[in-house]
Amino acid sequence: MSDKAARIVYTKTDEAPLLATHSFLPILQAFARPYGVNLETSDISLAARILAKFPDFLKADQQVKDDLIEMGELAKDPTANIIKLPNISASVPQLKGAISELQTKGFAIPDYPENPTNEKDKEIRQRYDKIKGSAVNPVIREGNSDRRAPKAVKNYAKQNPHSMGKWDPNSPTHVATMKAGDFRSTEKSVTLKNAVKAKIEHIDSSGKVTVLKDQFSLLAEEIIDASLMSKKKLIAFFEEQISDARVKNLLFSLHMKATMMKVSDPIIFGYAVEVYFKEVLAKFGEVLKKAGVNVRNGFGDLLAKIQNLPEKNAINAEIERAIQNGPAIAMVNSEKGISNLHVPSDVIIDASVPAMIRTSGKMYNAKGELADTAVVIPDSSYALIYQAVMDDCRKNGAYDPTVMGTVSNVGLMAQQAEEYGSHDKTFEIASDGVVRVVTDSGETLLEHPVEQGDIWRMCQVKDAPVRDWVKLTVGRARAANIPAVFWLDADRPHDGELIKKINTYLKDHDTKGLDIRILSMTEATKFSVDRIRKGQDTISVTGNVMRDYLTDLFPILEVGTSAKMLSIVPLMNGGGLFETGAGGSAPKHVEQFLEEGHLRWDSLGEFLATAVSFEFFAEQNNNAQARILAETLDQATEIYLQNDRSPQRDVGEPDNRHSHFYIAMYWAKCLSNQVKDGAIAKKFMEIYRLFAQNEAVIVGELNKAQGANVDLGGYYKPDTEKTFAAMRPSATFNKILEKAAV
Repeated sequence: MSDKAARIVYTKTDEAPLLATHSFLPILQAFARPYGVNLETSDISLAARILAKFPDFLKADQQVKDDLIEMGELAKDPTANIIKLPNISASVPQLKGAISELQTKGFAIPDYPENPTNEKDKEIRQRYDKIKGSAVNPVIREGNSDRRAPKAVKNYAKQNPHSMGKWDPNSPTHVATMKAGDFRSTEKSVTLKNAVKAKIEHIDSSGKVTVLKDQFSLLAEEIIDASLMSKKKLIAFFEEQISDARVKNLLFSLHMKATMMKVSDPIIFGYAVEVYFKEVLAKFGEVLKKAGVNVRNGFGDLLAKIQNLPEKNAINAEIERAIQNGPAIAMVNSEKGISNLHVPSDVIIDASVPAMIRTSGKMYNAKGELADTAVVIPDSSYALIYQAVMDDCRKNGAYDPTVMGTVSNVGLMAQQAEEYGSHDKTFEIASDGVVRVVTDSGETLLEHPVEQGDIWRMCQVKDAPVRDWVKLTVGRARAANIPAVFWLDADRPHDGELIKKINTYLKDHDTKGLDIRILSMTEATKFSVDRIRKGQDTISVTGNVMRDYLTDLFPILEVGTSAKMLSIVPLMNGGGLFETGAGGSAPKHVEQFLEEGHLRWDSLGEFLATAVSFEFFAEQNNNAQARILAETLDQATEIYLQNDRSPQRDVGEPDNRHSHFYIAMYWAKCLSNQVKDGAIAKKFMEIYRLFAQNEAVIVGELNKAQGANVDLGGYYKPDTEKTFAAMRPSATFNKILEKAAV
């Protein structure tokens, strides 16, 4: 990346967004570079992040700089202008898959040590652990978020409603969550008066002290909280829910966030697998242990590692017995036999639960049939929002996209706020005792009695992000002139501390005439869904995790997908971060592309974010031409939606590459029609003429690229030339773009 100039940094990430970048970014660069708008890339893909952490294992020509560190610094710069695409928040299976691929490509990086036994392996494990889970977002999100469905997207959904399953008033589908012993029920929280140095330590029953995390700084007015997940109560909960699902003939479906909550959730996921297949593990535990099976990587890890064992048939027979005697498991892919328990990263709660609510509260069973479901969400911190929506659907039926209002979001996420920043302060407890947060002066800030196997974590929220969050909320409430609701439970310790700050900081702003209220999670859900049924809009104001949950939940119900959200992050030091949507569907799209040459990924989020980024660039650099690019790209996006140019589902239909051609053609048309700059209009009149004249030829060339297997030379680190060839198969389109770039 250049030092500091008139530039926009476009992130190079993973999977379907990465493929789409190879097609869409050349269009952006061709249209924008002649007018002083430079789009540069920053590689924050999983493969790049791995290689950046192991330069000492690589040859000099294989070493890569750590773009993520540079991006973290850039996010604090007032000139920052970043377009952020979805990236892999790596679970252990994904991490291991990427490592294996890189090794086969000649990168001599070490294996991931699951059970490190020496200092060297422990050090390697520490490096890899910094890459797992939400390694990217906490680094670059130096601001709070403003997410909403753009007007053009909302209008399109109303005119072209997506399918919504019919809800049965007597549907037995429900949310099952813990009532005690989870993170929600064990939480303790405090706001610090003064800045302190602190450490986290475990004191076992014999009095031995183990420092879990050595000195770290806490700021004045910072909120800290700590909580634990009881292993005993978690296992009892899983046993109860598996039995209950079997008796009630419901699918057992576990919904977690093992990608983002990279320490706690794989452990919890593993216990679910252990309880469901307890007879298998009881009978073959030693054999499986010797084979290196780790159920925290999912049931799929067990299946993969028994393939060459002499006991394979006996183990499979026991597995079949467990499945026959247990409740049916919800499926991720019925055709391939991939269940909800196969891989922790396959079922991500914020995308999976809204999808099943949209599908009449049902999920697919092993036969590929929809069935009522027990939605198992162990931690109750946010589970009840889904229960409230299900209750509303049972009572009032499915939502109607043609008339429903919208729920946007102002989210507290700056500076690693709340649970997503807890990874380095989350621990699996080795023995019974006490865990406490203690200052250098010996003051105990927070303390819990713990038992062996419990998961203990500490989270933080700094004061400056809360002030900024309140300011952003007031600004959005005034601009939109609709109610803004803080989703906070006064009886939850952390929320109680936040409420005190909110009530104080709201006094710093003119809130006259604004409807700003604080409601519990359940009441806020009821308030919001009641309004959207009436066609009314509401702003949800939430913490970091619920921000993720709600900005999938409502968009999936309203417009069919969360990928079409506009996500603006006003960075606290003055820059801008523009996120392009969610990437939960990205792996399935890549799978289809490799098999059929059809990429279903919808780049609408990229179109929307880029237009806002250009607008921000224009303001920062006093660039009138960039402003024209922004305005016309927005106009082109509306035409794109009106003409239904989004990628279609099946091979032989228009895909992602077709959508990029059409956005380029519509953009050129809008540029040719604008009246602010005659030179731009004249140039793009010719570009549009060429596009329109060659439309049939270009579409034919794009069509020919479908229908066969595609070799990209890799999944996590695809070959650049092969990927460009696959994503830019129209020579005619490419030649016209060359003319635009001049």
